[in-house]
This record gives sequence, structure tokens and C-alpha cells, in this order.
Amino acid sequence: QEQLRESGGGSVQPGGSLRLSCAASGYTDRQNCIGWFRQAPGKEREGVASISVGSSNLYYADFVKERFSISLDDAENMVYLQMDNLKPEDTAMYFCAAGPAAFQFAENWYCFTETKDWPYWGQGTQVTVSS
Repeated sequence: QEQLRESGGGSVQPGGSLRLSCAASGYTDRQNCIGWFRQAPGKEREGVASISVGSSNLYYADFVKERFSISLDDAENMVYLQMDNLKPEDTAMYFCAAGPAAFQFAENWYCFTETKDWPYWGQGTQVTVSS
């Protein structure tokens, strides 16, 4: 049965770390992508990071590069988002999403980057960064 279930959110001080987990059973087929998105109060949902299951191609939004890291354990159907050096502006509800890859080129699969192109979503986990 397909499901996306996030965990690992919480409250942390600026500069701290959190590791989010996404149980992604049913979505780790080779032609799929799994991504992390976030939505702060009053703001639109935005992409944070994504990984293609078939080739592990990675995408990071500019505002999280060198701070966040996405990884996939396809044996366990788990996707992780390691978040380091957290900032108050990272405060948001974080969602795991899944969907088919945008396209394949040679041996690589590439993911969509826009929220509207991801059809399957989890319920979210709250991340709060505050002193």
C-alpha cells in the first residue's frame, strides 16, 4: 500500500540540526522521484530537495545548499533530509512528496522542481527554529 509518512520534526535553536524521515512505501520504483517541500505560514509551498530513485540525481533549492542533504535507502523505502545549521527562516511544515520523474536522459532520471508537478503527498512534520 502506497503511503508517505514524515517524522523527525521538532523545535531546535538556530545553528542546530534535525533529521527528517519519510517512509515512502510504494513509491521507490526506478522511474519515481521523492522530494521534500516546505510551507511557512502565509507563504506558498516550496521545493527544498529531491532525489530520483533510479539514478539518485539530486536537487537542492539555493537556500538550503551546503546545509541540507537528502538521501535514499531504497531497501527500507526511506528518504531522509538531514538539516544542519538551521535558521529561523527554515521554520515551516515540511512535506514529503512523490511522483514520476520528469524525464530520463541516458542513465539518469531527473525530477520535477515545481510543487504542482508532484501528485502524492504526506501529512507533514513541523520544524521550528527559534532561540
